[in-house]
Amino acid sequence: MLRCTRKGCGREFSESGDASEACTFHPGNAVGNAIETELGRLELIRSVQVFHEGLKSWSCCSEVYKPVFEFDEFMKIPGCTQTERHTAEAPRAEAAPKPSTSTNLTMTPGESGGQEVYTSSGSNATPVQKQPIEAVAAPAPAPRPALVEEEDDPSIAVSVGTTCKHNGCKVEFVSDEVNRFGDGEGTVCTYHPQPPIFREGSKGYLCCKRRVLEFDEFMKIEGCKKGRHLFAVKDAKPETEQMTTCRIDHYQTIDRVHVSIFAKQADKERSQVKFGETEISFDLYLPGSKRFAKTVELFGPIDPGASSFTFFGTKVELNLKKQDNRSWTILERATQDLGNVSLTFGVGGRTGTVGAKSL
Repeated sequence: MLRCTRKGCGREFSESGDASEACTFHPGNAVGNAIETELGRLELIRSVQVFHEGLKSWSCCSEVYKPVFEFDEFMKIPGCTQTERHTAEAPRAEAAPKPSTSTNLTMTPGESGGQEVYTSSGSNATPVQKQPIEAVAAPAPAPRPALVEEEDDPSIAVSVGTTCKHNGCKVEFVSDEVNRFGDGEGTVCTYHPQPPIFREGSKGYLCCKRRVLEFDEFMKIEGCKKGRHLFAVKDAKPETEQMTTCRIDHYQTIDRVHVSIFAKQADKERSQVKFGETEISFDLYLPGSKRFAKTVELFGPIDPGASSFTFFGTKVELNLKKQDNRSWTILERATQDLGNVSLTFGVGGRTGTVGAKSL
C-alpha cells in the first residue's frame, strides 16, 4: 500500500486502484513572484499551512474553515480540492529566497573571550561591534506536571479505517484482533505522548528534542514512545462537585435594582435563576465541576414577572423590578437594625444629578 503525499490527504491507496478513488487535499495559495524550475517553466511559490499567534489554518480555505488553536482540530479540517487519483510523488520543495550579498558579516573571537564582528570591505575591514561574553547561570526549569495519558476503551466499537488518535501514529483500524488484543505487531503504537509545539518557525513535539522548519518534515517525525493504540477514549472518572462562592455587586435606579454575579463561564444550559416577590435564588454551574448556589432575601419586594436575567462570559446580570420606588439601603435583608444608613442613587433627565441639592 502507498500513502498519498498531498497535503491534507495522507490516505493509503493501492497503486492498482480504480480511477474512482478520489483524493481530497489542500493545494495552498500561490504567493510571491514566479520562479523558474529545472524544466524551464515558471511556477509560483505556494503557501499552504498558516501558523500565526497560535492560530492554525490552510491558506487555500481560511475563509471557509476558520483558524483553530488546537493541532488536532487543524488536522481534521477537510480538504477543499478534489482530484481523481492519489499520488505518491514527493512534493516539490519550495524555493528559498536568495540571501542578500550587499553585506557579509564575519565573526571572529576577540580578546578576553569577546567577539568582534567585521564587515567584508576588502583589506580595510574594520570592527563594527565588540561585546564580551559573560557566563550567566540559567534559571532552573520549572518541574513539569505529571502527564496523564488517555486510554483506549476496547468495549467501544470502532469502524474499519479509523485512525489512531495518538500524535505521530497513522495506523488505521483493521479489527480488534489485529490492533487491540494480544501482542501482535499491529497492536504496537509508536507515538508522541505530548502535544506539538510551534515556535519562531520551528516545529516539533514537547516530548522530544527534534525540531524542523518544514511542515512536511514535521509530519514525518517518528514517535518517541511505544504503547497501545488509542481508537476510542475511555471515559474518565467524573470529578467531585465542589461548591464555591462568587462576588455579588449591585446598583439601583428609581424603579430597578441591577445585580451582577461574577460567575465566569457559567453554563446557561444547566444553571437556573428564579425570582420571588421577596427573594431570588440561583444555582450556577461553573467550569471545573464547581457550583455556586444561593438564596437571597431581598431588602424590598420585587415584581417577578417584570424581572429578568442575562448570561455573559464573565458574569450573570439580574434586572429586578421594584414594586415601589423607595431606595434600598442594601441588597439583602438584614437580620439586625443597621441604624441611620441610606444610599443615594442616580437620577436622569432634567431631574438633577447625583448629590444635587434641588431638582
